[in-house]
Amino acid sequence: MADVQPLRGIHYNSDVVGNLAEVVTPPYDVISEEAQARYYGRSPYNIIRLELGLDEPGDTTLNNRYTRAASTYAQWRAHSILRQDAVPCYYFYQQIFTYNGKTYTRTSLLARVRLEPWSARVVLPHEHTMAKPKDDRLKLLRACVTNLSPIMSLYDDPQGRIRRLLTSYAAKAEVQITDEVNEDHHLHPITDEEQIALIQDFFSERQLYIADGHHRYETTLNYREEVQTMRHQRDPDDAANFVLMALIDLDDPGLLVLPTHRLLSGLSQDALNTLTNQQLAQYFTIHQPGKARDSQEAILERLAQVGASAPSFIFSTARQTWVLSLNDAGKAHMKESGHSDAWNKLDVAVAHTLLLEALPGLRPEDMAVGTHIRYTRDAQEALEAVRKGEAQAALLLNATRVRQICEVAEADDRMPQKSTYFYPKLITGLVMNPLW
Repeated sequence: MADVQPLRGIHYNSDVVGNLAEVVTPPYDVISEEAQARYYGRSPYNIIRLELGLDEPGDTTLNNRYTRAASTYAQWRAHSILRQDAVPCYYFYQQIFTYNGKTYTRTSLLARVRLEPWSARVVLPHEHTMAKPKDDRLKLLRACVTNLSPIMSLYDDPQGRIRRLLTSYAAKAEVQITDEVNEDHHLHPITDEEQIALIQDFFSERQLYIADGHHRYETTLNYREEVQTMRHQRDPDDAANFVLMALIDLDDPGLLVLPTHRLLSGLSQDALNTLTNQQLAQYFTIHQPGKARDSQEAILERLAQVGASAPSFIFSTARQTWVLSLNDAGKAHMKESGHSDAWNKLDVAVAHTLLLEALPGLRPEDMAVGTHIRYTRDAQEALEAVRKGEAQAALLLNATRVRQICEVAEADDRMPQKSTYFYPKLITGLVMNPLW
């Protein structure tokens, strides 16, 4: 199964850059233009200059943000702004954060993992990817020849052996920083040879599930193929065969998945007319229909009450709010979806298939590109948009359970777009994995 190895990680020299909190960022795909500019101004050594450099007027194929990232990276290494560990090691990495007034601790193992094609069923995906992000990341990978940020992946450890091993490093972590949103990050190298052997042996019998980073994984696969084609050989020990991952126990108490809600707009009156009690009752049991002015807490409480026994969600318009759960007729219809049983049981899959496609007739390809639909993780924002007339309807979802994600991956299926949001994101800039 998974080949999980220690690495000679590259990381910032705090004696040169000072406070490490000033040089790290979130992953590239959640950084806005305003945040990008803020990170540029925070420190001349901020990882943003590598991870998501600025485009400049007059950029060419020979001078652009990717070539500037490569040049900056080489300079930082030459001047010991970045340095590489002398011996291979794993890294204990812990994030301590607060969500809705509760404090969580999420523990992961940073390691390099041998790349395997999806068909090998060693590393399992749960979502589709798009060409544009992969093209961007491939250009950056060619330029820097380094994984600048880790892919978040999951593993199953019912006895919690690896998590217990890792948490023994929590009190003595070499790196302890607090980021701009007041989340704590702890990092410590694991160099003990017996522990390294134990970790490698543990993962050799396990599959991995990608949680966040599908585009970067496929990008690194593509990069490896380029390297092997150019070298006319396939060396199993080549560093290009590996990718940087943060490995997290499925049962980690800090593994938090948030829902992503849907806002609908631009629907025709005919489409809206299909969303009535009579039509909804074809596929759903309607629980305690409420009014749009009901509080968010009251609405979400009703959803929680019915969500444990069947796929359920809230659908709210300016006139009415429904709490809907899948009925027997709806279950029968879902069996015709062409997807796996695991997929058919997802709240988001049921909502897309029966509420958005079967009734108002929205097409999956239109939803994929954002026609009639936009997304928010804030339930209050979704309900307010409907009340203010900024959206015609809101679809509020429960969070997808971690085990459901793994079941879909094991069935070799793919979840609908924006089905999961692992919170918080992994930080970028603590450890990098060279591919040379």
